[in-house]
Amino acid sequence: MKYRELGKTGIKVSEIGMGCEGFVGKPYEQVKEFVDQMEETGVSCIDLYAPNPEFRTNLGRALAGRREKFVLQAHLCAVWKHGQYKRTRDIAEVKAGFEDQLTRLGTDYVEIGMVHYVDSLADWNVVKDGEVMQYALQLKKDQVIRSIGLSSHNPQVALAAAHSGLVDVLMFSVNPCYDLQPADEDVESLWDEKNYEKPLTNMDPDRQHLYEECQRLGIGITVMKAFGGGDLLSAELSPAGKALTAFQCIQYALDRPAVASVLVGARTPEELRVSVTYEDAPETERDYASAFADMPKISWEGHCMYCGHCAPCPKGIDVASVTKFLNLAIAQGEVPETVREHYAVLEHKASECVQCGACEKRCPFGVLIIENMKKAAATFGE
Repeated sequence: MKYRELGKTGIKVSEIGMGCEGFVGKPYEQVKEFVDQMEETGVSCIDLYAPNPEFRTNLGRALAGRREKFVLQAHLCAVWKHGQYKRTRDIAEVKAGFEDQLTRLGTDYVEIGMVHYVDSLADWNVVKDGEVMQYALQLKKDQVIRSIGLSSHNPQVALAAAHSGLVDVLMFSVNPCYDLQPADEDVESLWDEKNYEKPLTNMDPDRQHLYEECQRLGIGITVMKAFGGGDLLSAELSPAGKALTAFQCIQYALDRPAVASVLVGARTPEELRVSVTYEDAPETERDYASAFADMPKISWEGHCMYCGHCAPCPKGIDVASVTKFLNLAIAQGEVPETVREHYAVLEHKASECVQCGACEKRCPFGVLIIENMKKAAATFGE
């Protein structure tokens, strides 16, 4: 298992993380089987959005004696009320729900305290200016949570949270179909068939900007819905009109700037094991570029996906990384120091490009790579 830094939090997380769907409704023995497998394979990050008390208790029992091996992403504002899930901003409910969560998990702290499900700017303002954020800040000050997160499907909300300086981590829906959809406060629009009736071209600018800003600001992203609820794995259900593999979806998400961990919604230990084998899969099985190029309803023409198909460069230039750093600089309107430092340690710089065009011939998306290398050389001065 490979591990990544979660933004500037100082926390390292496994590239493959675990959503909580597989735990819910399962007896303790099956929850323990999941946790045993996670420990064995190095899966460290667990999302805990579900407030079901039985799930929390079972997971707490399964974590006993090995709590420190896992990174817990626990949610504020997701509570259990009248025998069912409820999203709340009522501070009394929020506090009671979070304290109950800690008790049932058998821990006095969590690595990530995630403000749950904020998909409208109005709701973000309520959270930001109200008691929920004050509670989260106090928990962080007291080291009960080590970082503050926010979960959202709306890039405009997520971007506002990133710019607020209050949030260290974002949990965001990242996959190649949702990334083409414009911002919307109704999460159901992401999988509404009518929004895919006309061909879609290239990533929505708000989403592209979000990933780049998170990279610049040091805000880590944990990914939900990498498989689109499973739809992307089915040719019949996929909005793109063609099935992708789990490995392709994982690789796509991990290639986005600032992404640290993909939380797979494994419902059985076998499904989790399959996702974990991504780490040992050959590049040919992870590669999504060819599949994207053949999708009948979606096009990324001219848009760099950082897929690496441009390699190898005869001069050894890491074209995908150079392009990513260039895009980060363009998005900011200047060269942030962190981006300049990352560019500086590249073994070969854009100025070494001899304009042979080999990379452009290999690019599935028709990216003007030579032009990008010229821009990068001028932007970074080498």
